[in-house]
Amino acid sequence: MKTVTLDVRTPAEAMGDFAQAWKSHKAQRTARISFATPELLWQVLTVRRWELLKVLCGAGPLSIREAARRVGRDVKAVHGDVTALLNAGVLERAPEGRGVVFPYEAVKVEFLLQAA
Repeated sequence: MKTVTLDVRTPAEAMGDFAQAWKSHKAQRTARISFATPELLWQVLTVRRWELLKVLCGAGPLSIREAARRVGRDVKAVHGDVTALLNAGVLERAPEGRGVVFPYEAVKVEFLLQAA
């Protein structure tokens, strides 16, 4: 199962992990999309966008119109959410250039909340 982990890490931590993997020549087993703060993660992954990811998860390439139909929402609103998810690197454009794809079958969200 192809899984993506959405996590909260500073850019320096993310680059450190990348550099370490590069030096050891080990391929990363799971994809990661990192956010600098939990607040940024939740700003990008709103409730509506999370619903959209659920219908795109494992579905292959879909047009924005079809994605809107599957979530029961207005095409214009879904287009705005798709654009935000594309800009954040969560979604990809479909290979044919028409529509979008979420190339994962599962999503894991990971962050740590600590006492201040």
